[in-house]
Amino acid sequence: GRAGPGTDMRTEISTAAAFVTRLLRAAGGVGEEQLRCFRECLQEAMREHYKHHWFPLVPSKGSGYRCIRINHKMDPLIGKAAGMIGLSHERLFQLLPSELTLWVDPFEVSYRIGEDGSICVLYESPQPGGKAAKQLESRTSCKEEWRIGRSSPSKSYNMMTVSS
Repeated sequence: GRAGPGTDMRTEISTAAAFVTRLLRAAGGVGEEQLRCFRECLQEAMREHYKHHWFPLVPSKGSGYRCIRINHKMDPLIGKAAGMIGLSHERLFQLLPSELTLWVDPFEVSYRIGEDGSICVLYESPQPGGKAAKQLESRTSCKEEWRIGRSSPSKSYNMMTVSS
């Protein structure tokens, strides 16, 4: 029989790969055939990378490992797929946002552009077993990990200092 949604990561990976491909297409200068090849290569690279790091029962587990990140250095998975269509890292930096974080988790794919950008959800599906509330909780904690050690204090931090 077929595995339920979220267990085989196909939707999550194709959503994430399509998103990066869309960013490249929007930047212009990359042909459709190249873009198609890039998307397939990226999906393949992600599948390989995530193979033993996908936990539908604990969606936030391994979130940092699966996270696709461009932050003054190119994400290796994006770099690899781009190499297949002859795009250098230099070229990629011109085409893609210099600060991009893409979280690919079971049942949810979300991204943030810029260190202080807001987090936008690209794909969300209900978790089997009705753990929706729990999921929201883990979502914040998983994304908070990235904020620790940032120079600018986060908003929640500012609010906490206002104690009467």
